[in-house]
Amino acid sequence: MYRLLLTLCLGLVVLPIAAAEKPNIIMILCDDVGFECFSAYGSREYSTPRLDALAADGVRFDNCHSTPLCTPSRVNLMSGKSNVFNYFDFGIYPEGEPTFANYFKGHGYTTAVAGKWQLLTSQGGITPEQAGFDTHCLWNIPGGGRERYWNPSLVQDGKLLDLPDGAYGPDITTNFLIDFIKINREQPFLAYFPMILPHNPFPVTPDSIDPKSTNPKNNFVDMVQYIDKNVGRLEDTLKELGLRRNTLIIFTGDNGTNSQLTSELNGRQIRGGKGYTHDYGTHVPLIVNWPARVPGGKVNDDLICFSDLFPTMVEAAGLPGKKISDGDGLSFWPQCQGRQGRKRDWIYCYYFPRPSAAKYNDKYSHYEVRFTRDKRYKLYDNGDLFDTVKDVNEKHPIAVGQAGQPAELARAMLQKALDSFPAEGRNANRSKKSVKNRN
Repeated sequence: MYRLLLTLCLGLVVLPIAAAEKPNIIMILCDDVGFECFSAYGSREYSTPRLDALAADGVRFDNCHSTPLCTPSRVNLMSGKSNVFNYFDFGIYPEGEPTFANYFKGHGYTTAVAGKWQLLTSQGGITPEQAGFDTHCLWNIPGGGRERYWNPSLVQDGKLLDLPDGAYGPDITTNFLIDFIKINREQPFLAYFPMILPHNPFPVTPDSIDPKSTNPKNNFVDMVQYIDKNVGRLEDTLKELGLRRNTLIIFTGDNGTNSQLTSELNGRQIRGGKGYTHDYGTHVPLIVNWPARVPGGKVNDDLICFSDLFPTMVEAAGLPGKKISDGDGLSFWPQCQGRQGRKRDWIYCYYFPRPSAAKYNDKYSHYEVRFTRDKRYKLYDNGDLFDTVKDVNEKHPIAVGQAGQPAELARAMLQKALDSFPAEGRNANRSKKSVKNRN
């Protein structure tokens, strides 16, 4: 009784999950956009009012990190495992590796995916059906072509769509999920929305003031605002159907912004870091909103990695705890509810996006690299330690003993964490490495 009175006084009644219906879940993943490009994170260049509202009425996480590139992040997110355990090669999801959609479908959910696939090639991978999705509308999947924005080439449930001239890909995929929600309003559903936006090329959107603009930055700003618009369309559909209160929305991005673009945030000029392992390549937005279960107005700076999203969704839905063999995911659902939860002292990242590449570089065909980090320091597997607060672009490795006790304590902790993971990945070309200095 005391606990109930306390929650009433705090303005929030939290019912046990077992006493509530299974929640609907919408997982939104943007393509190539870092934390610096959203007004919810303090940007004045980008206007994202619908996401601002989701953050204000939910939880904004300030320390979420992906891998630096799209396919590795998608494999990480969908499997709940670091890439060191299961990543094979670019454009491929490892066959036989269960996804969060497989899990939710196995517990009575109807599932859909719309947007970008990029998990199946002639060299391997899986179909949406193998991944646990009942229905799909996708770009970058066998059977479709390369256009993704204007007059897009989209495959819906295995068939290439015949679209009218002037069709806009992000609208088609959003409409598909809106229809899916309407059709499945009477049963619990999982909608995965790996958006096409705002990956390059950077054409105008239907809302661009100048329909002939070729300015990449101006068009990118419009694309980010179109993300916000389509998130709003999904939320409006939930409200119209009376489903909003029992729907969990998670919003994040797969990696940092394209390095062609520079954005201003709180007086800093941030050049996009997509492909690079420094923070501007991995630091992404993360917003969690569920009116019935998540108290609003919270900002959390706990370390979050993409392995954590799968177990968090499972716990939020009140489903049996997911044991992920060889996985490293940790649910942050308690933090979403305003509780302390189990905080990470560090997170781990493995990055080898194209093991089969003939040559390696420090970006899209990166050599094999592993690192661990806490909120300030980052340690690579070659021994380089960086202070990410003072040296965010990682130009000046800290020599042993150079920065005093805090840095050396961090080095020891992070080395122990690094040693707790395999020394090599289980990928297509693990024997090939470049020893090139990564900075």
